[in-house]
Amino acid sequence: MKKWTAYDLAQVSLLASFIAITGSIKIPTGIAGSEFQLSAPIAVAIAAVFGFKRYITAGIIASLLLFLLGMHNLLNIEIAMVFRLVAGGLVALFGTSLPVLMLAGPIGSAAARFILAFSLGIPAGPLIASALPGMVFTALTVWPLKQLFEKNSKKTEVRHHAKRAL
Repeated sequence: MKKWTAYDLAQVSLLASFIAITGSIKIPTGIAGSEFQLSAPIAVAIAAVFGFKRYITAGIIASLLLFLLGMHNLLNIEIAMVFRLVAGGLVALFGTSLPVLMLAGPIGSAAARFILAFSLGIPAGPLIASALPGMVFTALTVWPLKQLFEKNSKKTEVRHHAKRAL
């Protein structure tokens, strides 16, 4: 297993803070109780560009930070981790093509709602129905975000000799 460099640690830390900050931003959808976290399409784009290992590590750190700051509770963490495992797993297994990326977020969100419904002992239908606007938003915005991350990632790549020096 490759050891992580200082560059890798800094990158994962920045990704974790980006996930945490965007996970705190809720966009209202006009339907009561169905606000949408901006981090969903960003998370799928991060998994596509930076890989599953960095994405899941950054996601765990983000959840831990939000929990320690009192902004998330255990149910929020459960939803986020199920989403991350399903959406990131789909990207890791099936690649970064447009159809996979457009479906990974909504499938991850639906899976998280099913698990939440099971945990609370309530029907999953209303939870999934309230998440539909966010699922559509995720599917529509993940591809442009992936392109943006790829462009910025290529611009900020560190040359091989610089990585060793860190």
